[in-house]
Amino acid sequence: VEKNFKLEEKITMLQQQNEELRARIEQNTVITRQLSEENANLQEYVEKEVEEKKKLSRTNEELLWKLQEGDAVSPVKLPPPSSTSFYRCSSEDSSPAKVRTLRR
Repeated sequence: VEKNFKLEEKITMLQQQNEELRARIEQNTVITRQLSEENANLQEYVEKEVEEKKKLSRTNEELLWKLQEGDAVSPVKLPPPSSTSFYRCSSEDSSPAKVRTLRR
C-alpha cells in the first residue's frame, strides 16, 4: 500500500512537470511565431530600403551625367561642387523599430 502511495505521488509530480513543460512549449511557440513575423517585417523593410537606395543611386548618376553634359554644352559655368552644400535627409524616423511598430 505504501509503495502504491509513493508511485501515485510520483505520477502526480510527473504530471505536473508534464503540464509545466507543455505550457513552456506553448509559450515558446507563441514567441517563435511573433519573432518570425517581426523577422518578415524587417526583411520587407530592408528590401524596400535597398530598392530606395538603388533608385536614389540611379537618380544621382543621372543628375551627375546631366550636370557634366550641361557643363560641356552650357557657356555658363556652375560653381564647383565643394562650394555648394547638400543636405542629407535623416533616416531616424524610418528606422526598422519604428516601421515595425507602425505596422502592428
